[in-house]
This record gives sequence, C-alpha cells and structure tokens, in this order.
Amino acid sequence: MQLINKYRDYLSYQKRYSDHTVRSYCTDLEHFIEYVRAREGFIEWKDLKDTHVRSWIVSLMERGFSARTVNRKLSSVKRFFRFLQREGVANNVAKVVKGPRTGKPLPVFVREAEMNRLLDDFDFGEDFTGLRNKMIIEVLYETGIRRAELEGLKDKDVHFDDRTILVTGKRKKQRLIPLTHELENDLKQYMEEKQRIFPEADYLFLTGRGRPLYPKLIYRIVHQYLGLVTTLSKKSPHVLRHTFATHLLNKGADLNAIKEMLGHENLSATQIYAHSTFERLRNIYKQAHPRA
Repeated sequence: MQLINKYRDYLSYQKRYSDHTVRSYCTDLEHFIEYVRAREGFIEWKDLKDTHVRSWIVSLMERGFSARTVNRKLSSVKRFFRFLQREGVANNVAKVVKGPRTGKPLPVFVREAEMNRLLDDFDFGEDFTGLRNKMIIEVLYETGIRRAELEGLKDKDVHFDDRTILVTGKRKKQRLIPLTHELENDLKQYMEEKQRIFPEADYLFLTGRGRPLYPKLIYRIVHQYLGLVTTLSKKSPHVLRHTFATHLLNKGADLNAIKEMLGHENLSATQIYAHSTFERLRNIYKQAHPRA
C-alpha cells in the first residue's frame, strides 16, 4: 500500500491530475491488484509478468466490459508500470500488452429531409452575414470539404467557367469538386455582396470585419443552424462532410468517386460510409420485413 500511496501522490502533485482522474487511475489499478492476488496470492511487484496483465484483460472481456472500457483500464495499469520502472521497483512488463481492438463508430449524418428544410425553407437573411452563413452550410454540405479547407478557399479557387471549385487539402494536395447550378448561383450572389463590402479581400469567406474565418466561428455557425433542424448531439462541420458522403452513396454514387471528392488517400477511409448505409438498410429491413 505504501507504493500505491506514493503513486497517488505522484499523480496528484507531480503530474497535477485532477482528483477525479487520480481516483479513476487508482481504482483501475486496485482492481488489477485484486485480480492478481486472488489468482496468485501475495506477489512481489518485481514478479509481475505480462501474462498477469493479459489474463486480467481476458477476465474483463469475459465479464462483459466493452473494448473501450478495457483499454482505458489497461492504460491505467500501463501508467503504473511506467512508474514502477521509474522507481526501480520492477520492469515495465505491461508495455508489450495490447488491448482489444475497438470498432470505429459509424459516421453521424443529417437526414436528407432535414438538410433540404434548412437550405430551402429557412431564411438566413439577405445581408452579408446571412448570405455568408448560408454559403458556409451549403458549401460544406454540397462539396464535402473539411473545415480547414473551407477556411483556405479564395475567390480565385471558384471557377464559374467550368462550374468547379479548387480545394487544397492535406499535404497541399489539390482536387476539383463540381458545383451544382444552385450552388453556383448562390456563390455568385454572395461573392458580389462580399466584393461590394470588402473589395480587396481575396479569401472567399470572411468575418464581419473582413478578416479570414477562424475555426471557432465556423463551428458556431454550423452548430447553430444544424440545431434548427436536427437533434443530433454532434453538429459540427465534419458532420456535414459525413452527410455529403452518405447522401451521395444513398443515391447510388460510386465509392471511388466519393473518395476522390473527399480527398481520401485510400478507399478504406471512404468505405465507412458504405457500412453506414448498410446499417440504415439493415434497420429498414428489421422494421419492414415480417420475418426480420
């Protein structure tokens, strides 16, 4: 117990973790120690092996703990073993132990009817701020670009001659995304108003003072307007990216074409939207089929 108390003090006073975090780490550690002692009886710290940690993980999984919870508990124990090694008490045998794999959560997206209601029925206003806010929602949803990519857009990136928008993504990789007729017309109206108020600004989206947009403002705008039509807990710019991809796939778009428009390096990153669509079909099947 003396070493446990020293570890608790280390977390509190050297690492400066909150009381809640310290309590959580120590509770996980105590559960591990109880398991080992129930299985082996009294055991010295230096005699602990990676097999003790692995068998404890198996026991947690057998008791029905989720992979996420098990990984959190394992992280607590690994932290303690690093402390033991630092104190010269025992080797860090836990560093070679891997936790169970956690499945990636399916992407959250806004339903098509909700997006249509927001863009078709809601009055954003005809002033610069209203036009800008609608364009932010519309561009994110109709192109699927990332929030950072939206920030970097400039007037010269919008090509009305061939109805495309040039997007600079990760690692400066560029891609062209087509514009719908409606998005083209809305962009022209917005850009005319922007040019009238801020004639020398070259960024496409600006604050009310003519400066380039910043991440928190984009998030607040998206969160505010999505909150008018959906009860989703997540209402971020990335949700509109998920919505773009999911709606395209639901309408029969080719997965490789979606990959190119999203700017994904590998198809595996895009395939999660196929899983999302399959889950939607599975739910419809369960609700509709008489023998489901």
